[in-house]
Amino acid sequence: MRVVLDTNVLMSSIFFSGPPARIVQKFAAGELNLALSEEIIEEYYRVGEELADRYPGVDPVPLVDVVVTYGRIYQVAELPRQVCDDPDDDKFLACALACGGRLVISGDRALLRASGYREVIVVCPRDFLKELG
Repeated sequence: MRVVLDTNVLMSSIFFSGPPARIVQKFAAGELNLALSEEIIEEYYRVGEELADRYPGVDPVPLVDVVVTYGRIYQVAELPRQVCDDPDDDKFLACALACGGRLVISGDRALLRASGYREVIVVCPRDFLKELG
């Protein structure tokens, strides 16, 4: 199954043991394929470095390296108009459209409200895991 992970899910997987961590474990086990774009990768690294500065005992960058190495990078077209309340979140919808997977996993309320745009479903980590069974 091909999915797009919002940055908050990836970073939460490092700091917490709940649903985001279980989703990343499924990726590590080969059960999920992660779709990426250059913009998403840049955000993963930027946020990872910010968190590493704030929490010196934790370095998210090695996990980001693994995700970038084993995820698939797609060429993404800009959306014709802003979709999310936060325009910075549109990159996740654009990636889902580019990869054809049409599934974004996010805890971001602005992104969750955009679910349904051009048949892209945005779901929170807990609901995603429930659907997987």
